[in-house]
Amino acid sequence: MRFPFLYAFTNLGKDDTLLSEKNFVRPFRTRNNKLNTGELKMNNWEKNVRKVEPYTPGEQPKESGIIKLNTNENPYPPSPKVTEVMKNFDTDNLRKYPDPGISILCEAISERYGVNKNQVFVGVGSDDVIAMSFLAFFNSGKPVFFPDITYSFYDVWANLYNIPFERKALDKDMHIKKEDYYGENGGIIFPNPNAPTGLMEDLKDVEDIVKNNPDVVVIVDEAYIDFGGVSALPLVEKYENLLVVQTFSKSRSMAGMRIGYAFGSEKLIKYLNDVKYSFNSYTLTNLAIETGSAAVRDDEYFRKTCESIISTREAAKVRLKELGFSFPDSKANFIFATHKSAYAGDIFEALKKKHIYVRYFNKPLIDNYLRITIGTPEEMERLYEALAEIVG
Repeated sequence: MRFPFLYAFTNLGKDDTLLSEKNFVRPFRTRNNKLNTGELKMNNWEKNVRKVEPYTPGEQPKESGIIKLNTNENPYPPSPKVTEVMKNFDTDNLRKYPDPGISILCEAISERYGVNKNQVFVGVGSDDVIAMSFLAFFNSGKPVFFPDITYSFYDVWANLYNIPFERKALDKDMHIKKEDYYGENGGIIFPNPNAPTGLMEDLKDVEDIVKNNPDVVVIVDEAYIDFGGVSALPLVEKYENLLVVQTFSKSRSMAGMRIGYAFGSEKLIKYLNDVKYSFNSYTLTNLAIETGSAAVRDDEYFRKTCESIISTREAAKVRLKELGFSFPDSKANFIFATHKSAYAGDIFEALKKKHIYVRYFNKPLIDNYLRITIGTPEEMERLYEALAEIVG
């Protein structure tokens, strides 16, 4: 034999992997008659790989003509001022690294919300901000607390960074039980409004959780706060261990630009920046910084689109009830609905066949619910028509 074939694979069964011992045959000798066994050690490197179960994002279908109500995107375009920035953007800036301090965007956010710019942190979407926060603040070895029905990225980050955690059950009405967060812990995070339920917790209950946990960082994830909620931002001045996280992805129609931000005490933000600069100094692109700044400064358009979504959401509650659905009283840009007789998984598949995408979570406790993003009035009418055919 002229060539040294080291290995041959047998036919793989459905549950087999290439690294399975049974899929290797005896190694051949090379031309110099030495047995090549280096490949036999392939399994060893895997012992040192961090194995995690990744987050599963919502589908991003490529076909045209669909109604996309599955990832809580804003149905309206970004501010016209964003469009203007993009039209006039000097592409020569793309050859330069962006400002690592993201100064103009931090200043725009600080002016809009009336806080010191040193109390603002900006990252690549709120996911990046929260992931950095897990890395920076949850290092005590004690479990981090978050709800059992909540944003499904939290346990992914905890597992990624080897952070212990405990899921706290919601009450029978899907609200957080604040007393569950009083025990010894290594940190706390919860969304308000919660996702996927859409329920808003009273600010006094949020403050009670923060007040009862002075020795750990408490993160309030406010991705959906602009659709009728009351922000915990005022509490930042009172509690230096509170981090309030928001995003441009929902209320500012910029999910594709990936901009998230957080408010906290100057000390908290300084620690967060230390981790950021140890991980990736240049997080936002020049284009993201400029368009984000323009979006923040167009408050009139921001309020107009939020009001439109809120109005459509409230109308949707009436129509969905007429079709036999029930749901928590959402203060987000989605409704978390279950039907009195039709199984959620079946409705989900039937809607896909009609080119309407909603979100279905095949998980315990919530496997008979659909999370329906609020679209334009026209998109919602198409949804109601389709649901009437499916469940009617």
